[in-house]
Amino acid sequence: MLNIVATPIGNLDDLSIRQAKTLATSDIILAEDTRSAQTLLDAIKKRFMLPVTCSTVWSYYKEKEFEKLPEIIDLLKQEKNISLISEAGTPLVSDPGYLLVKSCIQRNLPMTVIPGPSAVTTALVYSGFNPGEHMFLGFFPKKESQIFQLINRLKQIKTIFPEMVFIFYESPLRINKTLRCIDTSKFNVEVVICREMTKKFEEIVRGPIKDLIKRDYKGEITVVIK
Repeated sequence: MLNIVATPIGNLDDLSIRQAKTLATSDIILAEDTRSAQTLLDAIKKRFMLPVTCSTVWSYYKEKEFEKLPEIIDLLKQEKNISLISEAGTPLVSDPGYLLVKSCIQRNLPMTVIPGPSAVTTALVYSGFNPGEHMFLGFFPKKESQIFQLINRLKQIKTIFPEMVFIFYESPLRINKTLRCIDTSKFNVEVVICREMTKKFEEIVRGPIKDLIKRDYKGEITVVIK
C-alpha cells in the first residue's frame, strides 16, 4: 500500500494521530528531506507515545523520482507498506510524488491519501479573499520574461473569471522581483503575503504593492493575489 501522507507545514502540533500511526508503522518512508522525516518520527514517539517500527527512510526528491521508481513499484507489488512525505505539507503539491502516484494508478496498485495541512489552503483563508474561485500556480517563474508572460495569462483569466484568486509559492530571494514585475505590468491586484505560516515568526502582510516591495522577507512564502 502506498500512503500519501500530509505533514505539518511548520507547527508539529498539527500532526494528526492518523498521520502518526501511518508513519510509525510504515515499512519504508520516502522523504524529500530525511532530516525532516526523522524529526517527525521523534515527535511521534514523544507526543503520541507510539512505538515506531519504521527504521527505513529513503531520500526521495525530484531528481531521484525516476531512478527509484522501479524498486518502489516492485516493493509495492510485494505488499510493502510505503509512505510518501514531502518536507512539509501535502505531497505532490509543488513537491515530488506525481510520477509514483501515476504509476500506481496505471498498475492498479493500492494507495491512499492521509490528508492534512497545506500552505495553499491556509494562505487562502488568511487572505480574507472570497475562496469560491481560486487557482494554484505552484512556484512563480524565475526569469523576468517568463514572469511577465504568466502575468499576461492571468490577466486573460481575470477577464473570464473576474473573482478568481491566485495563489503561488515564492522564494524570499525572488519575492521582491516578482512584486516589482506585478507592479510594472499594471496588474491591478490586492496582494497578501503569508510568511512562515504556523511557525513562531508567522507573519501575514497586507498593503499596497509599492509598500510590500520595500520589505525584506525570510522563510517560506505563499502569496495570494486578487
